[in-house]
Amino acid sequence: LDDLPLEIEIVKKESQGFKLLPKRWVVERTFAWCGRCRCLAKDFEKLLSVSLAWLQLALIRVMLRRLGRASEAEKAI
Repeated sequence: LDDLPLEIEIVKKESQGFKLLPKRWVVERTFAWCGRCRCLAKDFEKLLSVSLAWLQLALIRVMLRRLGRASEAEKAI
């Protein structure tokens, strides 16, 4: 994980009313996709690398389903 070029932005919450936070929906949507994968519901693995592999497999599954739907739509045209 140390090799990944990640940039973290800390967004302060305001206590007044609702305000859309930047890029938060992207993270929440990704967590929702991962939450559908049963193997990620609990943390059974002892090694971080195994947990990361399961996460990658779950997101690959999401990507393949979306690509499959796109190719079916192209065939219908």
